[in-house]
Amino acid sequence: MARAWKSLEGLSVGDAFGQCFFVNAAVLESLIEQRAIPKSPWNCTDDTVMALSVVETLERFGHIEQDALAELFGLRYLADDCRCYGATAHDILRDIASGQDWRVVAGQVFDGAGSMGNGGAMRAAPIGGFAENEPELAASEAAKSAEVTHAHPEGKAGAIAVAIAAAVVNAASSPAEMFSAVLAYTPQGETHAGIALAAALPLDRDVKSAVELLGNGSRVISQDTVPFSLWCAAKSFNNFTDAMWITVSGLGDRDTTCAIVGGILALREAAGPIPQEWISAREPFDQLPKAAAL
Repeated sequence: MARAWKSLEGLSVGDAFGQCFFVNAAVLESLIEQRAIPKSPWNCTDDTVMALSVVETLERFGHIEQDALAELFGLRYLADDCRCYGATAHDILRDIASGQDWRVVAGQVFDGAGSMGNGGAMRAAPIGGFAENEPELAASEAAKSAEVTHAHPEGKAGAIAVAIAAAVVNAASSPAEMFSAVLAYTPQGETHAGIALAAALPLDRDVKSAVELLGNGSRVISQDTVPFSLWCAAKSFNNFTDAMWITVSGLGDRDTTCAIVGGILALREAAGPIPQEWISAREPFDQLPKAAAL
């Protein structure tokens, strides 16, 4: 479980770091270009809050117990529903918290298609830490984690891809090796196709051209979030700090893309440690919403 918690640390720092850059557009480019460290405190969003429930579920059961995970999601939502949850997430979590079956709730949104949002992916990296070097286990647990809120195949595919990347990132000899594992286990579909494009995109390309090809999470769906996030992790494969600046420069859903990249690269020893200054600036875990009933 230590590796899952380590991934959560990186995820939460990335989440809170990225959230700091939802600022006035007139100053945003300058802040990123100058690599101006945001003033503390850095507040965490739903990305961290939900990932914390994932890690606690893994620690308690040794696997993703979906009913328990749904309960944790609902309780933490009730404790604080102002954590930048998306509109659909509000509906799903409010219904789960009221006692409705997550299977029904997650399956009825978007006219019964289920959500293909990036919420399953944003919280999946710690699953890779839990299942390090076990991609099949990472894929199965990630799918179960996502399914509680994301019934659409693309929503689950994004979670699987991120968990696989996190599971293999430390042992991977190159970004190409990481991408190969991700593509081998991610189900076919639009997310898989986007990841294939990301894998083929040269790492010396600028971020703007990567965004034009892959997206940056602006649509808040798996397909335009996960490919870009994995490309950013690959581009700064051995430098956690550089990866955060590269990722946030892509703008879009920057708290989520930074959370995904942070959760993955926190597990890669060659990427170096998370800056202690950043950990200290981030909102402490004990200040996050509590699931008191459990």
